Amino acid sequence: MFSSLCVFRKMASHIVGYPRMGPKRELKFALESFWDGKSTADDLQKVATDLRHSIWKQMADAGIKYIPSNTFSYYDQVLDTTAMLGAVPERYNFTGGEIGFDIYFSMARGNASVPAMEMTKWFDTNYHFIVPELGPNTKFSYSSHKPVSEYKEAKALGIETVPVLIGPVTYLLLSKPAKGVEKSFSPLALLGSILLIYKEVIAELKAAGASWIQFDEPTLVMDLESHQLEAFTKAYTELESSLSGLNVLVETYFADVPTEAYKTITALKSISGFGFDLVRGTKTLDLVKSAGFPAGKYLFAGVVDGRNIWANDLASSISTLETLEAIVGKDKLVVSTSCSLMHTAVDLVNETKLDSEIKSWLAFAAQKVVEVNGLAKASAGQKDEAFFSANAAAQASRKSSPRVTNEEVQKAAAALKGSDHRRATNVSARLDAQQKKLNLPILPTTTIGSFPQTMDLRRVRREYKANKISEEEYVKAIKEEISKVVKLQEEFDIDVLVHGEPERNDMVEYFGEQLSGFAFTVNGWVQSYGSRCVKPPIIYGDVSRPKAMTVFWSKMAQSMTARPMKGMLTGPVTILNWSFVRNDQPRFETCYQIALAIKKEVEDLEAAGIQVIQIDEAALREGLPLRKSEQAFYLDWAVHSFRITNCGVQDTTQIHTHMCYSNFNDIIHSIINMDADVITIENSRSDEKLLSVFREGVKYGAGIGPGVYDIHSPRIPSTEEIADRINKMLAVLETNILWVNPDCGLKTRKYAEVKPALTNMVAAAKLLRTQLASTK
Repeated sequence: MFSSLCVFRKMASHIVGYPRMGPKRELKFALESFWDGKSTADDLQKVATDLRHSIWKQMADAGIKYIPSNTFSYYDQVLDTTAMLGAVPERYNFTGGEIGFDIYFSMARGNASVPAMEMTKWFDTNYHFIVPELGPNTKFSYSSHKPVSEYKEAKALGIETVPVLIGPVTYLLLSKPAKGVEKSFSPLALLGSILLIYKEVIAELKAAGASWIQFDEPTLVMDLESHQLEAFTKAYTELESSLSGLNVLVETYFADVPTEAYKTITALKSISGFGFDLVRGTKTLDLVKSAGFPAGKYLFAGVVDGRNIWANDLASSISTLETLEAIVGKDKLVVSTSCSLMHTAVDLVNETKLDSEIKSWLAFAAQKVVEVNGLAKASAGQKDEAFFSANAAAQASRKSSPRVTNEEVQKAAAALKGSDHRRATNVSARLDAQQKKLNLPILPTTTIGSFPQTMDLRRVRREYKANKISEEEYVKAIKEEISKVVKLQEEFDIDVLVHGEPERNDMVEYFGEQLSGFAFTVNGWVQSYGSRCVKPPIIYGDVSRPKAMTVFWSKMAQSMTARPMKGMLTGPVTILNWSFVRNDQPRFETCYQIALAIKKEVEDLEAAGIQVIQIDEAALREGLPLRKSEQAFYLDWAVHSFRITNCGVQDTTQIHTHMCYSNFNDIIHSIINMDADVITIENSRSDEKLLSVFREGVKYGAGIGPGVYDIHSPRIPSTEEIADRINKMLAVLETNILWVNPDCGLKTRKYAEVKPALTNMVAAAKLLRTQLASTK
């Protein structure tokens, strides 16, 4: 998979982390087989072991010196840390000892009797993690020896690795007060308690022969308060004696390191090296130059992008490395990725159908490993001239290719300046006009869009793409699936229906396939959470919509029912944030181009008689910059992009949007500024955290549907549980604006779960309607 490059001494290479699903999603299928009871724990562990061994060997063969271990996970690395610390919430009845799959997956997914822990986005990525729940009475114990066992496993193969741990301060800063604990409780108060466990882990790693340990502390790139920065000093000072005799790397990523944070960590005596993201954190280079760098310490220079799939500009990276070499010295400079490569696809070799020109512009994880080592060798005077020449030719090809630029699209996007693209009538008047036309009951019920994606449905799409069935056979099969979904919803007595999206494998990929400026992979899978993988499209050029994308299916679905049928679209910000985006122009320019394409689709849906159109912006919060100084600009163009899509529709056309699995409270005013008629938003898995913003006095006049049950868990909520959730919403929201819906789409669930859950959801809504009517 990797080209054979020799190990050298003068400048070393490092990989922050690597994709864990496997080149053909081997771990995904093993997990799902285990969860379905079709395979054993031993079967799952064998697949995982084989993947780990393959990854380590590949990096060793490529000449990487600092190879990470403990970056593999069955769900996510924060949950792994929770297991390591034994910080299991009481409801899972953990009694001590080594945490097994039953407790581990119950925390991640819930079980028949208790709900899962909250899931949210990992910083500004589409990867998710399970949020730790902590309180003053949380008992910690060393309950997962995974970091040590994986280090030993690699060592038995003859491969020396760098064990990677989520740093203690980042772990606590990402945690939340457990249910029943005062919201004012700061998990940082538990620092001393968890450091006792970290000391045990460090001692075992030292005894096993580890020479380096990597602590990932990405919260250092955030805007931290002084007491939070002091926690880093306290933590690593407390660990100093335990770390004696080890080389210690503190790794940061996803943004610039602020000046005060830089001063704090570089002053730590126990730390041997510091890793910086020099792709998304370009100002950090200026900080290193102006503030200096501690003598005798290592600088791990993240010059190869771990978040995107474009080939590295090797000449530019060499220039950066030369600048750093003059400051820290060649023997203390390590070439690295900007972050873990888990955010990119696995190997370009697997893409046999990708256009050859576009393919020459790309680098997946396997190719990025080669880039890292190639840069390190070149900096050490062992430059591979052929490798660098091919890279320079690819860079030039991309810059000059006519397929990248569309003047008509650029003119249309430039013409957007000078207007805020708001609908002419305020939302209150629009809702009145829409109610007269739709005649919905109070607490109207709906779902978010997708219905379960069965094996038969996936087979039909696969066979159609492979030309094994005709278009006529494909349309017939999809029509039958839509008809089944429509009838089911009518049986459930849902008020506003969806067609279930049977023609779509993915909410972004489907649209990208029909827009110009996009390219697609066959095996470019990236993990989102657990076993869930997505295949982000590649935006390589200017974006436009050659023809209608959803109108055919939406019209067909609406013809099957007298109830309103939602037209289902993915919004421009979500398409942007869930794609591998071109890096040769500002992101907002690409987003405006996508917005104009979606605007045409919205207008065509309206003309076709679709009265309710949902434009999902599930990833709007995800793209929020980590630094507060950059957030207002992002929110301005992101919200503007959404408004562009629907600014021209009639008052009677109801525009919905949907958001999920992020912290929305801090951007609630921007959400209001989107000016959607109805927003459905994740709520149940985060302990109804969203509702607190309304308790604090924020007034919301549009329709809103905070999710009433978690769709990422197989657990089926009762009618009473859902009714209780709705009552909590009614305590802070007006009856006439509240909608009842799940947290998110249902594609990852089975019909055996969906049918009773939706039945209970509608029953709860009807129960509340009856109770509200009786109190009038």
